[in-house]
Amino acid sequence: MISGILLLTALLTIILSSNILLLIPVALIGLAGLVLLIHFPEIGIIVILLAGFFIPFTGPGGFNGSVIGIAFLLSLWIFTMIVKNRKIKIVYSRTILPLFGLLFAGTISFVLGQLPWFKFGNNAPLQAQIGGYAIFLLSVGAFLLTANVIKDFRWLKILTWTFIGVGTLYIVGARLIPITMPIIGSLFVRSSTANSIFWIWLVVLAFGQAVFNDQLNIYLRIGLVGLVALTFYVAIFIAGDWKSGYLPPLAGVAAILGLRLKPRWWIFALPFVAYFFWYVSDQAIATDQYSYGTRIDAWLIVLEISKTNPLFGLGFANYYWYTPLFPIRGWAVNFSSHSQFVDIVAQMGILGLASFLWFFGEIGRLGWRLKNHAPTGFSKAYSYSSLGGLIGMLVASVLVDWVVPFVYNLGMEGFRSSVLGWIFLGGLVSLEQIIGQEKKHIQGSISATIKG
Repeated sequence: MISGILLLTALLTIILSSNILLLIPVALIGLAGLVLLIHFPEIGIIVILLAGFFIPFTGPGGFNGSVIGIAFLLSLWIFTMIVKNRKIKIVYSRTILPLFGLLFAGTISFVLGQLPWFKFGNNAPLQAQIGGYAIFLLSVGAFLLTANVIKDFRWLKILTWTFIGVGTLYIVGARLIPITMPIIGSLFVRSSTANSIFWIWLVVLAFGQAVFNDQLNIYLRIGLVGLVALTFYVAIFIAGDWKSGYLPPLAGVAAILGLRLKPRWWIFALPFVAYFFWYVSDQAIATDQYSYGTRIDAWLIVLEISKTNPLFGLGFANYYWYTPLFPIRGWAVNFSSHSQFVDIVAQMGILGLASFLWFFGEIGRLGWRLKNHAPTGFSKAYSYSSLGGLIGMLVASVLVDWVVPFVYNLGMEGFRSSVLGWIFLGGLVSLEQIIGQEKKHIQGSISATIKG
């Protein structure tokens, strides 16, 4: 008996010792990674982009690598500002103020969401409300993080071309070449590509660089146009006429081409563009009348529910639990609106929607200004692409909650792809800051030369 206990103790000591020894290199690697991220947080943004596509981990409630990554990088960024820099400093941009309005509206809505809005209806579970609030906070956080930590053209280029490379691998290797489809397709997490935001930004970034980056090799520019064409081919013909896969990117491409034209030509082009989009939209609706009809019904019902607290909304996820009190086509069931704008009104009210639209308006204003002031090459192309991405995201917002996933529809899994839009729009603010710093440097050099 005693000898058995001694033997067991010895074995446990050996096992625990070996486990501790194994943890040492893991801890050292983790520490090295932490130090690297403190000095080069841009690497973290690129890792988050890749993690959304290739790391299949999904925890409770759809918790995934993209969610964890943004939360961690945000915490590290704030910690570094407080401990290392001893001050909290956020870049100055007109796009930031509406985000604070959005944060204010969302926080008030979350607090008010704990109230019982309907006598015979239940509120969403607190876990769902926290999840919805977290998606909203992390989306805003991804924008602020990118805008503040990317301070060099090189990192913005690496981020952009990494994404285009991953997108090319998916479109060509996972959707078009039969021999590679099973292998490469298995590498991608489905929810990372089954989202309109992925298709929008792949198309607009590739198309913008092809059209406006005159520093690229002509063959690469032709290849990027080919990638855009293949992406539309996959969305329309292989993905079964997936409207969220081709309508928002198409709107983005049209915006980029429209901006390419001189203003005097717009008056001639506008009727043709308007007719084209009317025809495409009409055909899209005609092929799915039932879906279109039920969506309109859902929008009207959710907006009716929202009248209970129109200014701040009913809180995150709550309206989903109230929908059975308002039957849709005779069915008393839970349903979501499938519209970003309606979701925002229902959850964060008119104040939330106003802040959301104000933010996108400021992004549009910034992109419009930078397209005329950005240096030729990559930067000018990125500013045009951002305007195209902005238009695409607004169109996608009408179709489904692609931009800020609703917790009971796309949920946190949808954040894998929706975060891309916030990251690349944050890149536009980063571009604004880089150009501003370069102008100050040039002006300072000129002043010093004159004084000398």
